[in-house]
Amino acid sequence: MRKTILAVAAAAGVSVLSVGALHAQGGPQPGAIDVSAIESGNYTADAAHSMVGWSVSHLGFNDYYGIFGDVAGTLTVDTANPSASKVDVTIPIASVTVPSAGLRDHLLRPGQNGGAADFFGANPAPARFVSTRVEPTGATSANITGNLTLNGVTKPVTIAAEMSGMGTNGMNQKKTLGFHGTATIKRSEFNIPFGIQFGISDDVDLKMTVAFEK
Repeated sequence: MRKTILAVAAAAGVSVLSVGALHAQGGPQPGAIDVSAIESGNYTADAAHSMVGWSVSHLGFNDYYGIFGDVAGTLTVDTANPSASKVDVTIPIASVTVPSAGLRDHLLRPGQNGGAADFFGANPAPARFVSTRVEPTGATSANITGNLTLNGVTKPVTIAAEMSGMGTNGMNQKKTLGFHGTATIKRSEFNIPFGIQFGISDDVDLKMTVAFEK
């Protein structure tokens, strides 16, 4: 769900100094994308800095947001034939983050008397997205279609992806590709219909930000 960023003056000062130091050392300019410099090969998700945000309409009054962090997986890049590139990522549902502790408990609450859980239930399996087709839509964008497995159900989903940055990570010196992506799914198709009758939207908007390192 959508993000609110709180800035702390002291932390901001440290960040400015860090960025300045990287530039002084010849580090990559943030956001610079040189498509010709992208290398083919296998990349691994930087789980500590990769996440999927989600949002639903709350009873038609406002939107509510949450995050799945620690996204892991692999990206295979084929610069000679971008359509042959592949992505396979896993999203740990059990680590869902929301502002309300009560809601988090509800999301992970087991079903009563042996019945189905309202949402994910206790100890939910991770979700997984495995691409089946990559269709470039521009020099740095593509529609990525694949199979999303969530809550025991597998359905095709298409992600509109855009490269958000590339270069050598100034902290660990690894070659890195960053991407943003968006998609919309219907949770009822994944057996999570709770609250739709009350106005909690069936549509779930997803916003992804993932970094892959070589």
